[in-house]
Amino acid sequence: MSSARTISIFGATGSVGTSTLDLVRSNRDAYRVEVLTAHRDVDQLAALAKEFGAELAVVADESKLGDLQSALAGSQVEVAAGEGALVSAADREVDWTMAAIVGCAGLAPTMAALKRGKCVGLANKESLVSAGALMTDVAGKSGAHLLPVDSEHNAIFQSLAGSSIDDVRKITLTASGGPFRGRTRDELQSVTPEQAVAHPNWDMGAKISVDSATMMNKGLELIEAHYLFPVGLDNIEILVHPQSVIHSMVEYHDRSTIAQLGSPDMRIPIASALAWPQRMETDCAPLDLATIGQLDFMAPDEETFPATAMARAAISAGGARPAMLNAANEIAVAAFLDRKIGFLDITRVVDEVQQSLDCAAPASIEDVLAIDSEARKAATARTDLIAA
Repeated sequence: MSSARTISIFGATGSVGTSTLDLVRSNRDAYRVEVLTAHRDVDQLAALAKEFGAELAVVADESKLGDLQSALAGSQVEVAAGEGALVSAADREVDWTMAAIVGCAGLAPTMAALKRGKCVGLANKESLVSAGALMTDVAGKSGAHLLPVDSEHNAIFQSLAGSSIDDVRKITLTASGGPFRGRTRDELQSVTPEQAVAHPNWDMGAKISVDSATMMNKGLELIEAHYLFPVGLDNIEILVHPQSVIHSMVEYHDRSTIAQLGSPDMRIPIASALAWPQRMETDCAPLDLATIGQLDFMAPDEETFPATAMARAAISAGGARPAMLNAANEIAVAAFLDRKIGFLDITRVVDEVQQSLDCAAPASIEDVLAIDSEARKAATARTDLIAA
């Protein structure tokens, strides 16, 4: 790169944010950090803002503003707090934005960044699931480059390089199967949060790890792929691949299949998006297929893990259903992590909320947030009922 690329990182203290900053740390001359945000981890946010010389640090939890001001007293870092501050920060003129705030809390800032018409690295799948049509419409109008950071979608993005989406016959999303692959529903009755967050391949946050264990993560990714790569829902499939070496595949009309492979390290897809359209050097472990020995594949077990079928049904129904599915899942996962409900209750709650609510298709961010709120209330009522 001829000059430093200015970047903002929303969700800087989470796993994706810290992985992004790790790459920046190794390529200091190529990037200049403008904005860093966090939900409420003031100490880490302040430390990162000082280390990278950020111009602005934003904490989403307004009650933490005083703590952040104290932590950054005497520095040149501007400080702000609250949802409005996040949106204002996303509206700043930068070359590249990492959207890594978990959940629908990241929707408004991500939309603001897309309106700027620059590059947005998308790690917040919940925003695209809940407001996919709105987000892709905004990106199309502004000319923004929506760069997927999830390993699977980034793999599709890389496998499409130089080719037309019109030439694609099928897209295959791979799934590790999580820590409970091969278990029966009876065996899943007594699963604990500690077991569910112990992912065999990836180092992820608790919520995403539980989503992987239920296969809801793959269901959300199916919806995400539907919006990012419009080949038709029937032409997107899921394949369980325990080694997590092949991250996704694209089959073309001539029956050629292009796959992206790599070690299970989130810095690899992040590096692809961060340096796009170029490549950058990383210290990630090289892929050693000889040591891995073999690659296995199998169809998903949707009877034991119904989340992927539920997600496919939600996007087929359209309208508000994807946003409802996402919101209900967030509430159910949080209740499971708090030991209020069992592991199998997660998809049960999501399904019941989907069946009980009738919301119109969202036409604005406000509509999406209203649907999200209604689904959360309904899911909370159900988790409270189960816990009682």
